[in-house]
Amino acid sequence: MTTGFDPATIAQQLATAYTQGAQTQLTNKTKAATATSAALTKMRSSLMAFDTAMASLSTKKSVIKYAASFDSTTHGTATASATAQPGTYSFFVQQLATTHQVAYANVADAAETGTLGFSLADGTSFNVSFAGADSDASGLLSPAELARAINNDADNKGSVTASVITAGGATQLVLSSGKSGAGGAVTLDTSGLTDGALKAKLASGNTLVGAQDAIVWLGAQGTGVQLQQASNTFTAVQGVSINFTKAMAPGDAPVTLTVSNDAGGTASNVRSFVDAYNALRGSLGELTRTANKDTGAAAGAFASDASVRSMVGRLGALVRQEVGGLKLSDFGITLDRNGSMQLDQAKLEKALAANPTGLDTVLGSSSSTAPSGLFGALDKYIDQWTNSASGQIKQRQDSVSSTQKALTSRQSRLDTQYDNLYSRYLAQFTQLQSLQQNMSETTNLFTSLSS
Repeated sequence: MTTGFDPATIAQQLATAYTQGAQTQLTNKTKAATATSAALTKMRSSLMAFDTAMASLSTKKSVIKYAASFDSTTHGTATASATAQPGTYSFFVQQLATTHQVAYANVADAAETGTLGFSLADGTSFNVSFAGADSDASGLLSPAELARAINNDADNKGSVTASVITAGGATQLVLSSGKSGAGGAVTLDTSGLTDGALKAKLASGNTLVGAQDAIVWLGAQGTGVQLQQASNTFTAVQGVSINFTKAMAPGDAPVTLTVSNDAGGTASNVRSFVDAYNALRGSLGELTRTANKDTGAAAGAFASDASVRSMVGRLGALVRQEVGGLKLSDFGITLDRNGSMQLDQAKLEKALAANPTGLDTVLGSSSSTAPSGLFGALDKYIDQWTNSASGQIKQRQDSVSSTQKALTSRQSRLDTQYDNLYSRYLAQFTQLQSLQQNMSETTNLFTSLSS
């Protein structure tokens, strides 16, 4: 005869029934805390992404973009920065800057322990000692060991680079200056060498590339303004970096450099700000949206949070504010009825044509050292929320973290209560089952005796 019930099942059901209300409440609070923490993380990430976009534009110094190009790319290329100004310029490339390079032929192993002096035309000098340079202890210095000693010398500091080239079975030690232009010409002082054969080999070399400065004329050769320097990259034109790549022959016509407004590039810079703002606005919109019974959309984590909703409104007010008598709307940048930012490129181009620096004045900079304009105001306000030490998000996260720790502690106590109840009920119903089993056995005994 069976007992008719399972003590473990009944113990579980009773313990669950006793703690179910508290567990449901605790589970709901834990889910809410987790959702709030995730929403705060998302909000901070969105605000920081927008702040980073403003910082990137601030680094450019201007949203206005210029283009620089030659009428022919045969002799050079150019790029323009935000400080450039529209204009045309003629250049004649007389010669390019080169880096001195000399080869010393038939350099053989040498019993060398002396020093070799190096001098550059710009006044740089240093001495290389070959004492201890025999790394394989062969008693002789190979060309490779000579080169290694030169390159590793503490006073060299990249002024001269040595390498070994083998051509036609002959070994050549090649020295290359670390400095471009006439100032990089390398001269050797062999008076400190002890090996006569090596000293003779280094007394004269084959110049592979001579040391010379770049010479470029602004205007025609001989009558324009001569520009001479050790590099082929020129910055004589404000805001423009010019890299000359090929010299011209006498009598060639100068090449023309044109610096002009890049309307498309400027619009792209402005649109990056518009897109960043709309991304932030969209993220905050999701976090603060109200529930929609028609679509089934759930309310955002901060739908009823007055502070967050106020922050959204404050951001909108900041981008509408006036700076220096101008507003974004004067340049075709507006907010629609839903708070999304729109760009009218035609109006932007027209406004910039009339006032080239106006938009930069309105936008300003989010630089920590010299904040200005909308970027400065927006960055300051966003910092009130995102500051890792004192921002509102940090304070809220700390509060949520404390709540989560308390909920974890409560869950632990509730689990212990459940375990104790389960153990008590299991013991009681196990005892009851044993008593029922004994009674059943006694009943069966009496039944068998009376039959």
